[in-house]
Amino acid sequence: MKLSVVTVAYRAADTLADALESVARQSHPDVEHWLIDGGSADATRSVVARHGAHLAGFVSEPDDGLYHAMNKGAALARGDAIGFLNADDWYAGPDVLRRVAE
Repeated sequence: MKLSVVTVAYRAADTLADALESVARQSHPDVEHWLIDGGSADATRSVVARHGAHLAGFVSEPDDGLYHAMNKGAALARGDAIGFLNADDWYAGPDVLRRVAE
């Protein structure tokens, strides 16, 4: 089962690395992670450069708010199930998505 994770962000450079790393550490073998950013002018791009190698895609452009960004991510997602992980959240352990797939 392919799982898609969509993270939406705006000016989230201070917390984004934890979210990105928690998805990258998941033990489930088939996860695509999309990051949709509202065109942040902070250090978001630098964080992505350091912690985003696993991303399926990174979109950074102005949008019409949180739900518009979530819908952009959902439209890009190709998984059998889609989950949303906020830019200031993280998965509690490396097996969360494996358990979801089961």
